[in-house]
Amino acid sequence: MLVGVSIAVCGGIGFIGLVVPHILRLILGPRHRYLLPASALGGAICLVTADLLLRVTLPEKAIPLGVVTATLGAPFFVFLLLRQRTRENCKPWTSIL
Repeated sequence: MLVGVSIAVCGGIGFIGLVVPHILRLILGPRHRYLLPASALGGAICLVTADLLLRVTLPEKAIPLGVVTATLGAPFFVFLLLRQRTRENCKPWTSIL
């Protein structure tokens, strides 16, 4: 709930600050010595790449960058949630509904 509130306040581009470190943690491991600088560089590269792709593919349309970053980040967070559920051997989604 706190993450949702912080994203609502900071904006969709702040979503990259949550997604990129998780992706890099899967790749590099949990060592903060490497993870912190890689997250800063990776977030910058991700934003510049998303902005560049948006400007090259749709130059005449004014689509906010936050829409693109949320489109990339939301499926990844669903993946993380499902992965965590399978690790904890939780009941399937249908038992919650």
